[in-house]
Amino acid sequence: MLSRVANSIYWINRYIERAENYARFVSVNLNLTLDAPGILTEQWEPLLIATADNYGFFEHHTSANRDTVIDYMTFDKRNPNSIYSCLANARENARTIRESITKEMWEHINMFYLKISETQSTKNWEVEQLQLFFDEIRDGCQLFFGIIDATVTRNEGFHFGRMGRFLERADKTSRFLDVRYFTLLPDDQAIGSPQELLIWTSVLKSVSAFNMYRQQHRVINPSHIVEFLVLDKSFPRSIFYCIRQAELSLYEISGRKMTDGYSNFAEKELTRLRHEIEFTEVGDIFKKALHPYLDEFQIKTNTAAKAIFQTYFDLKTVEA
Repeated sequence: MLSRVANSIYWINRYIERAENYARFVSVNLNLTLDAPGILTEQWEPLLIATADNYGFFEHHTSANRDTVIDYMTFDKRNPNSIYSCLANARENARTIRESITKEMWEHINMFYLKISETQSTKNWEVEQLQLFFDEIRDGCQLFFGIIDATVTRNEGFHFGRMGRFLERADKTSRFLDVRYFTLLPDDQAIGSPQELLIWTSVLKSVSAFNMYRQQHRVINPSHIVEFLVLDKSFPRSIFYCIRQAELSLYEISGRKMTDGYSNFAEKELTRLRHEIEFTEVGDIFKKALHPYLDEFQIKTNTAAKAIFQTYFDLKTVEA
């Protein structure tokens, strides 16, 4: 497979996953608005800080309120991570490799992009309208991945896309957990207060983890939530599960058995990251503190993604 084609497939999946997760990020605060009206003051800047969009945001805006943050994260073309930008980039990548993807994939991503690009700004929308809109975005992204699962041969292209999807998902799950760190509670609200538990509940709901979490745990407990979203081996949005699945696809691409050890720099970095998470316990995370642990994980994920780029997508020097 041409590296150009593989790179486009990889990024189509990352962009669509990113668009879905940005819709979920907004749901963090929208869920709080619906679950705790009048109890917690709406805070929108934590979303920007957790996604590292705060620097670009304040180049164009002076204050982070509901309308400006949602518009920046959804429609702003100046934000390379906005939902609109992600869908536009995914569509452009798909357009350049139409011969390498299925007809159903192209038709859905094209229709999805056109629908979002025709939508007016969400400013002054009611909370319920916003929730429905972002649910539609999430459903559209999930439908795209369902189309891939139903129509694409399990070849190199499939695994490049799958690897991109799970790397992006792992990174964003870590940022969902980080939202709690940047959300300010009143000074008189101690750890374990009802207000803090509401925030943790909204994080679970925003990653569609609430029901699965409650099947394993009876109470909302920060330690259990972190363990579930970081270390759980079966939940499809947990950090460990995502890194494990990305690693499996990476070895499928090289055709090498994992029991034989790594064969290139990309496999080395991703396998090392998976091993570190696999042998981590929730107590180790809180001993380091959650935010530093997540920061370190995001850096290591970026290092693994860079190794994948250098191994499979970067231009190589041709010896004379």
